[in-house]
Amino acid sequence: MGKIETVEREIERFSAEELASFRSWFAEFDASQWDHRIERDVAAGRLDQLANEALSDLRTGNGRDL
Repeated sequence: MGKIETVEREIERFSAEELASFRSWFAEFDASQWDHRIERDVAAGRLDQLANEALSDLRTGNGRDL
């Protein structure tokens, strides 16, 4: 049995309170991982083209307020 299957089996045994606590922890963990990935991508310039296209669209009137 692999790590994922082991973790799945353990989660299936959680009480409602434990599951709620795990869900909250995982949401925070997942968001933190996402934030770090975005920060690395920005630092590496991976989003520059997308940002430049958005700014160009805004300057030419092709953008809209959110």
